[in-house]
Amino acid sequence: MQEYKHYPVMLNEAVDALECENGKLYIDATLGGGSYSELILKRISPDGRLIAFDVDIDAVNASKERLKDYENLTIVNDSYTNIKKYLDEFNIKQITGGIVFDLGASIPQLTSCERGFSFMSNSKLDMRFSRSADFSAYDVVNDYKEDELVRIFSEYGEERFSKRIAKKIIETRKSKKIETTKDLVDIVFQAAPRIKSKIHPATRVFQAIRIEVNHELSNIKNTLNEVLTLLAPNAIISIVTFHSLEDRIVKHFFKRYSREWIGEHDGLNYNAPLLELVNKKPLLASEDEIKINPPSRSAKLRAARRISNK
Repeated sequence: MQEYKHYPVMLNEAVDALECENGKLYIDATLGGGSYSELILKRISPDGRLIAFDVDIDAVNASKERLKDYENLTIVNDSYTNIKKYLDEFNIKQITGGIVFDLGASIPQLTSCERGFSFMSNSKLDMRFSRSADFSAYDVVNDYKEDELVRIFSEYGEERFSKRIAKKIIETRKSKKIETTKDLVDIVFQAAPRIKSKIHPATRVFQAIRIEVNHELSNIKNTLNEVLTLLAPNAIISIVTFHSLEDRIVKHFFKRYSREWIGEHDGLNYNAPLLELVNKKPLLASEDEIKINPPSRSAKLRAARRISNK
């Protein structure tokens, strides 16, 4: 297994947004290589507590080693969608400090020759964040109906040639299974017309399948609603997104709950905002960071603070 090296995008900005305080509880919803967690721990020690989540056992093992000297850290090898479940188990009622999300796939996942995320190397179609999950990219490509493939390529990949690619996949499946990343790339090349672009022709298709396999958009949408019920007054949500689909969900969520509205949440009726924006416009990676880590150019950081209005 390759060494787990992940470049943390907007590390200082994302953790600065949390306004970390000693003695409070914080959540790192996406542990990854442990960079966010380590910086948070440095700022909340000795009396603060951090609980970190990740479904990827490689990330968990790497971070356990990296952060082994911190006694105020609990690492959970599970999805951030289960935050409430574990807080209940730990008898924790509220997140008093804040929570940070670093969404999307990590560099070790994307560059691994065996995880099937990348079209740059040939491997079995996989794309699972969690190695224990039963559902993979192989299932999507070989089992989904044509209209289902068109839907995910269009919605999650914003792929303009979704119908052509889906049709070619169905045609190919009639004679053989589509088993490897190279098989899928070849299909994309055959189906989509050649156009001048800096983006690899298979980029959007691979993104769409990865999102579908890992339920990325529904997970963040559902979890944000649940986290809102767990935040103590003044606790902060800090979120780094990497493509427009993720950012749109976060933007709309923050917009809805930072405006006056009438509705029910957490069993109570509200007619006042539940959140206030920490930064009205998303923060972007600096030019220096983009030079070091080009993928950070697409990242956006949004943050909001829970308001007490009960």
